[in-house]
Amino acid sequence: MNADVKRRAPKKHTTDPKSRLSEQPKMQLIGTMDGSHSSHEEPAGERSGMKRLSTLWSSFRRGKKDRLKDVPESPVEAGPAAPLDREQRYIRGQYFFEYLVVVSLKKTSEKSYEPQITYQFPKKDGMVKFQREEEEKTLKAITLFCFPEGINWAPMTEYQSETFSFVMTEVDGSRKNGYCRRLLPKGNKACPPEAYCIISQLACFGLFSKIFDEVEKRRQISMAMIYPFMQKLRESPFPAPGHSVEIESFIPESGKEIIALTRPLDSWLEHVNFATLFGCLSNKEILLVFSAAVLERRIVFIAEELGTLSQVTHAISALLYPFSWQHTLISIVPSILIDVVMAPTPYLLGVQKKLLEGIDDKSDMLLVDLSENRTETFIASIGDEGSILPPKLHDEILLALENKKEKATVEEWNRVVSEAFLAFFVKTVGHYDSYVTSSGGAEACRTFQKRAFYKAIKNNTTRHFVKKFMQTQMFDIFIQEVEQRQSGSHQGIFHQKIQEYQKNMKAENMKKKH
Repeated sequence: MNADVKRRAPKKHTTDPKSRLSEQPKMQLIGTMDGSHSSHEEPAGERSGMKRLSTLWSSFRRGKKDRLKDVPESPVEAGPAAPLDREQRYIRGQYFFEYLVVVSLKKTSEKSYEPQITYQFPKKDGMVKFQREEEEKTLKAITLFCFPEGINWAPMTEYQSETFSFVMTEVDGSRKNGYCRRLLPKGNKACPPEAYCIISQLACFGLFSKIFDEVEKRRQISMAMIYPFMQKLRESPFPAPGHSVEIESFIPESGKEIIALTRPLDSWLEHVNFATLFGCLSNKEILLVFSAAVLERRIVFIAEELGTLSQVTHAISALLYPFSWQHTLISIVPSILIDVVMAPTPYLLGVQKKLLEGIDDKSDMLLVDLSENRTETFIASIGDEGSILPPKLHDEILLALENKKEKATVEEWNRVVSEAFLAFFVKTVGHYDSYVTSSGGAEACRTFQKRAFYKAIKNNTTRHFVKKFMQTQMFDIFIQEVEQRQSGSHQGIFHQKIQEYQKNMKAENMKKKH
């Protein structure tokens, strides 16, 4: 989202207007984790650390919200790279990733294992002290997210590899996406799994999953086979939406091969796979979760698989497009940070089922069980989720969702699902631009006429919903960006859908008159 937004008096919820998927702030996570090395023997220390973390959220976000006014946004450049140094190329989004790390579990006692980074590519040299300290903190945070279950592991001979993602938000509002695949190292000896983690500014889960397929294939041969592939990948420009980049690679016995990596055409959905969400919940259940999310409530997902948690959490956030979740989002909550669920502010959290007992207070939240063997889907709820959306529009979403095919591709699923929910926002708030007025000549100041916008809605149930929705941070930030934008500079699929809807409504009205 645009960092250059108009400042308003803070509302009752504090937010991070920069982050689309605002995970726990990195500096706070590290502060908790750094103190957790000795807390393996002192669980109470972990909890007290998390409580201190919770109290920092509001003041941290208020400070960050003010600082973001001067932080420029770095666009992703898809064309050939200019002759810049490596650091500048990465900052401008021309690299696929910042680095790849391998996180292994090292035995520290009879039953305890500690995740440690055993491989990093590339190594960063020439850093000054504070840069080195910041990187060390980031790397420690990565180990926490790669093995969120904690320290209790045991050697094993069979392990189903799994892929999941997480997001770390820097103190300046910038984001780093973590893509992780866990698998057993090659060999017949029993051992705990190891994790391969790619850190990137780019959000594209499907693309990085394919990269992990190539990394895993090479890992089964030798660690040395990973380096040349990742080196060529890192030097390749990130493709534009709908385009591909080809990586030349060599594998013994297979010889030279060309690997094509294609970026989805709908770039705003490239981090999402709605099929996982709909595989866990029914259409009606998803609408209940969406209803809670659109009013920015506290939502916790429970599952056993890390991949399920990360994909469902990001999918629910994506349903809010063109609005963005402005509060805490942690797709996989590490075990030592389970007290984050006690925070009073809105959040989207993914929690492993074995940590469910750590959620003592289940009031004032929507607690959703995604497990296959669940006895009930909603372990806790406020109770009004079924009455939040206007009934007619609620039914229209359900009808649109019936058009999805069970054997459809990821792209087909994403298109049908996203358009169903996008149509909801078009019909409820799509008339917003008609109520943004300009004044002041060349330096025109654009102002949103909130009362007139609200009064223009004729349907009572829709007006009642919009009145509540207008109180959310996601709507407030969206309008701030509209006010900052020059008149006539619309772009994006939301504006396109609004125009199509208004054109159809005009045609229908003309038919009625004749």
